[in-house]
Amino acid sequence: MDALMAALVAAALGGVGDRPPWLAAILADRYRAPGLVLAAAALALAATSGIAAGAGALLAPQLTPEARQLLLALALILQGAGAAWRVKPPDRLAGWRLGAMATSLAGLFILCFGDGLQFVVVALAAHSPVPALAAVGATLGGFAVFAPAAMLGERAWLRLPLVAARRVIGAVFLLAGLVLALGALRLI
Repeated sequence: MDALMAALVAAALGGVGDRPPWLAAILADRYRAPGLVLAAAALALAATSGIAAGAGALLAPQLTPEARQLLLALALILQGAGAAWRVKPPDRLAGWRLGAMATSLAGLFILCFGDGLQFVVVALAAHSPVPALAAVGATLGGFAVFAPAAMLGERAWLRLPLVAARRVIGAVFLLAGLVLALGALRLI
């Protein structure tokens, strides 16, 4: 259950102000079908989180408990550090003519798969006795950010204080990662 909640919170916080929800808002506006975009987002999130959790499950037996904790600390530190950089607008996929569902599914899958949050899911899955819970939590947490983005649309989504929220969330990730790293190294 720890992996479920940790992944849910990490995905929900890590997605604020990030590119995948922004793309969902763009596609929801473009196709005027937020429900369809959200269905595609749920599938893309489940697929990418499942792949990441599978990688974590394969990695876990190779690591000691301290190494698993250090891996998680590194993932959180990198996620936090990534929040310091300005988010580039996602490709609008304007040339894609696959229809609302296929464009949303493929575009969001590609963007989510390359997202730094997948490293957090790998680390949480490696740290957990039930890696699948990390995938479920990340899917639910990511969807909690995608839903308002798609429902609001791009213009309203970008009016939210995303930069400030992203910086605060990044600091929380950094702090959590540092505490975990110091604990794994038995310095605290």
